[in-house]
Amino acid sequence: MDTAQRRKSGGINLPASMSETSLRLETLSSPSPMKLLSSPLKSMSPRTISNLSASSSPSKSVSSCSDRFIPCRSSSRLHTFGLIEKASPVKEGGGSDAYSRLLKTELFGTDFGFSDFPAGSFNGGSPMSPSKNMLRFKTEQHLSGPNSPFSPSILGQDSGGGLSGEVSTTPPKPPRKVPKTPHKVLDAPALQDDFYLNLVDWSSQNVLAVGLGTCVYLWSASNSKVTKLCDLGPNDSVCSVQWTREGSYISVGTNLGQVQVWDGTQCKRVRTMSGHQTRTGVLAWSSRILSSGSRDRNILNHDLRVPSDYISKLIGHKSEVCGLKWSHDDRELASGGNDNQLLVWNQHAQQPILKLTEHTAAVKAIAWSPHQNGLLASGGGTADRCIRFWNTSSGNQLNSIDTGSQVCNLVWSKNVNEIVSTHGYSQNQIMVWKYPSMSKVATLTGHSMRVLYLAMSPDGQTIVTGAGDETLRFWNIFPSAKTPAPVKDIGLWSLGRTQIR
Repeated sequence: MDTAQRRKSGGINLPASMSETSLRLETLSSPSPMKLLSSPLKSMSPRTISNLSASSSPSKSVSSCSDRFIPCRSSSRLHTFGLIEKASPVKEGGGSDAYSRLLKTELFGTDFGFSDFPAGSFNGGSPMSPSKNMLRFKTEQHLSGPNSPFSPSILGQDSGGGLSGEVSTTPPKPPRKVPKTPHKVLDAPALQDDFYLNLVDWSSQNVLAVGLGTCVYLWSASNSKVTKLCDLGPNDSVCSVQWTREGSYISVGTNLGQVQVWDGTQCKRVRTMSGHQTRTGVLAWSSRILSSGSRDRNILNHDLRVPSDYISKLIGHKSEVCGLKWSHDDRELASGGNDNQLLVWNQHAQQPILKLTEHTAAVKAIAWSPHQNGLLASGGGTADRCIRFWNTSSGNQLNSIDTGSQVCNLVWSKNVNEIVSTHGYSQNQIMVWKYPSMSKVATLTGHSMRVLYLAMSPDGQTIVTGAGDETLRFWNIFPSAKTPAPVKDIGLWSLGRTQIR
C-alpha cells in the first residue's frame, strides 16, 4: 500500500478482503482512543501514549460496555450483616444529625436514611451501633411486621432484650428422665394371674401388703423386713387387700365372701364381717366407710363403729364387681364391673347417680384425680383397651385414648398431673401419661405376663407392679412433691432380687 493510499484510509492497514466502508468509527471532537489503539504500538510515540491516558472520557456507547458492576446499595441491606460499623463523626459546629442523615442518604440510598432508624432504637443509641462481629446476621425486627414470616412472634421466639436485634436462644426444657428398668424386684410365689382380684396395696406408713395364696405378707420398705400377717387356711384364699388411709389397719377380702379387718402393727384380727355370697375381689376405704365388691354383683358398705356386718347394700351391676374407688372428698364412690358398666354412687343414695356404659369390656381400672374434683379416669379390658375421662358433675366424657392393650390398673400421681396405667394382653407394659394432653411420658416393660396389680408409695415417687410371673417390680417414675427435679435412676433399696416370703 503506497503513501497516498495510507493517508486516504486514515493510517489504518486494511486486509485485502475488507473494504474501507465496512469499518465505521464515530467521529469525536477529540482524538479517539479507538483510532490510537487500532494502529501498531511501535508506530506510537511516547507523547502519543501519554496522551492516551490523559484523553477525554469515551462516549456513552462506549461507557455502557464497562467491565465494572456497582450494585445498588439501597437494596443490599448492609446493616443486616453488621457491615455498617460507625456513624459519622460529630462535628463541633452543630447540625451533626442532619449532616449524618444526609451523608447516609447520599452514600447508601433513601432506604438507609436516618429516618428509618429512630434514635435509641439500637443498643448504643445511634442508628447503627458498633458491632464487633462482622457478617453476623441480625434479625430485622424494625422491618418485620406482625405478619412477617421472620417475625419472632410467628417463630415462637422471644426477643428478650427489646429491639437489641438478637433472637433469644434459650434451650427448651429437657424432658424428665424416667428409668426404664425397675430398681428392685421381689419374688412373689403364688401371686395369682386373675384379672378380677386386687392383691397388692401400699400403706401410708410405707408397708406393702401382698396376698399370696392363703396368706397375706407385709413387706416394710424402710428395712425390707417381711412379716406374715395371716393365713386363711386350706379352705379359703386371699382375693383382695386394702389399707386404711392412716395405714394402721388393713382389710382382707376372702374367697368365701368374708371381709376381715386386721391391725397391721400387731398382726391381730380386729373384726370379721359377712354379707357376700361369694368371693370379695375388691375393697375401698373412705375416711370411715369400708366398701366391698363381690362376684355376687353387690357392693356392701361396712362401718366398724356399728355392730352390724354392713350398713347399706348397693345394687346396680349385672356381673362381678371388680373395680371400686372412693373420691378424695368421700362424696362419691365409683364402681366398675364385668358387665362393662362404670357406676357413680352418692354417699347417701341407694341408686347410682351416673351410669356410664361407653366401655365395651370389664372395668377394673378406676382412678380419681387428686388435682381436680369430679375428674374420674377408667380403663376397659381386652375388648375395649381405652382409658376414658369423665366429669362426674355433668356426666360428660372428656376424652378417650385407645392404649392398644387391656387396661388393668390406673393410678394418678399426687406430685404431678400425670397418670399411670398397667396393661395385659398383649403388650404387658406400664405407661405413664401426661394429663390432659395424654402424651406418653414413658413406656416400661419387664413383666412377662399381664400387669394385674399396681400400688404407689406414700411419697408418690415410686410404684410397685405385680404380675402372674410371680414378681413385684419397683419403678421410680415421678419427681418428689417439693422439688420437681428429674428422677434419678437409683432407689431407696439396693438393686437385686429377693423373696417376699
